[in-house]
Amino acid sequence: MQRHLLPVLILPLFLPFISGCIQEKGRQEGKETVIIFKHGKIAGDPEPFRQLLDRFEKENPGIKVNDETLPASTDEQHQFYAINLEGRSSDFDVLSMDVIWVPEFARAGWLMDLGHLIQEGERDEFFPGPMHAVTYNEKIYAIPWYIDAGLLYYRKDILDKYGFLPPKIWDELVHQAKTITKNESDLYGFIWQGKQYEGLVCNVLEYFWSNGGDVIRGREIVVNSIENVTALRLMRDLIVTYAVTPPLVTTAIEEPTRHIFGNGRAIFMRNWPYAWNIFEREGSPVKGKVGISTLPSFPGKESASTLGGWQLGINRYSRHPDAAERLIRFLTSYEAQKTFALTIGYKPTRKSLYRDRDLMKEQPFITGLYDVFMKARPRPVTPYYMMVTQVMQPEFSAALSGIKTPEEALSSVQRQIEHIMGVAR
Repeated sequence: MQRHLLPVLILPLFLPFISGCIQEKGRQEGKETVIIFKHGKIAGDPEPFRQLLDRFEKENPGIKVNDETLPASTDEQHQFYAINLEGRSSDFDVLSMDVIWVPEFARAGWLMDLGHLIQEGERDEFFPGPMHAVTYNEKIYAIPWYIDAGLLYYRKDILDKYGFLPPKIWDELVHQAKTITKNESDLYGFIWQGKQYEGLVCNVLEYFWSNGGDVIRGREIVVNSIENVTALRLMRDLIVTYAVTPPLVTTAIEEPTRHIFGNGRAIFMRNWPYAWNIFEREGSPVKGKVGISTLPSFPGKESASTLGGWQLGINRYSRHPDAAERLIRFLTSYEAQKTFALTIGYKPTRKSLYRDRDLMKEQPFITGLYDVFMKARPRPVTPYYMMVTQVMQPEFSAALSGIKTPEEALSSVQRQIEHIMGVAR
């Protein structure tokens, strides 16, 4: 029996290599150049994105784009890229990268230098945060595609009913959420992303920064500070002490929280800008009822949002770099980013689009996002960030779940990051 099973067990191990060979043969046949574009799931209806790619193909005869969707989890996407690029795979040409990956991938030699795609004067057209993120050793290895930053969504109809303004400090949010949920049934106070994944780090950093804390300053590791202890304790208290956040957030990522808020079941939500377009669609239970504001801070401190977004790069082992460059030029152009913003809701990385009349008419709040994106803060910019975040994620999760105290979790994070950075140096 075992002898018969062996070929069956071994065959799946070779399928990726077999399919890769078949795929490469198909990409080389005929006069048409086929480029493979890997990216994460497009929020909402993917059809407008496919139409954008069809437009590129029409404008570039002889080039066909096969877009292939990776898992929604950014951690799984990173794992896919790391395995394939380390293996020098040429099975894809253009890759969409989280803002934190470019230094790591560039240091590993996996990306082509794309500095020639942005002229010196054109660099100022992009927000500074993404441009900083795609630059490693003074070379540009990706082009900013769309930008994200953490925002506070709120039910403006409900806040108006109780005479509340959007909260500016965390204590105000707690007070408003407790007051409203005491009188309104079937409503959560405040939902956010608390699962053990990269999104949790984005959330936690916003509390750290809004209390004057940080993770790394210059060459010093400063994560184990009283400011950060207080911030992490507040996140736990939102769930346990104040009971304005349901325990389900410790398993939630962006889309589940978006669904909860979009179905009219929460007063406040922390999420990225993409959700706005979905809330304003016809048939949405919250259409016309949603407001957006900066995230609250601690008293006397400034609001802070984590810089997010995605960048487009070219696989160093691509067989079609010229065609791949054309696609990146197209997708990061003014018109393509405008279309992307209007149809899908992803926000442009080009600053001038925040003065575009069509965008301002369709999305009046977009002008307010300009200052948010200008001030959005990047996660620690280091080629070793993936090791740093793999330390932070389980420790932050343990603190939120009550497995560790904030002091214990941050002390452990401090020791581990000091070890990582010490070895790296």
